[in-house]
Amino acid sequence: MKAGPDPHDDTSADYERFEKEQLAQDRDAIGVDTADVDDSTAQRLVNDLVDADDVTPVPEDQVLVHEPSGTAFDSTTQLAVFHRGWAAGRDADGEDE
Repeated sequence: MKAGPDPHDDTSADYERFEKEQLAQDRDAIGVDTADVDDSTAQRLVNDLVDADDVTPVPEDQVLVHEPSGTAFDSTTQLAVFHRGWAAGRDADGEDE
């Protein structure tokens, strides 16, 4: 009769638990709350970004260009949500602005 693997040596449950904890930490680190971005909040943020030269309005195309990424938006809310995620991603990577 052949003996199976020793159940005391099985570390697969430990590895799975570790993986789940790491994934949860990663989600927490990059999670950005965008639910609170209403029109007035978005407009204030975009105005601040325009003042800081991080966003360039292009009136003839009716878009706003997020200069650090080169991405164009036709909605202040989309731009504000994008910028929050972009900034959080840079912060999570440890990059300086």
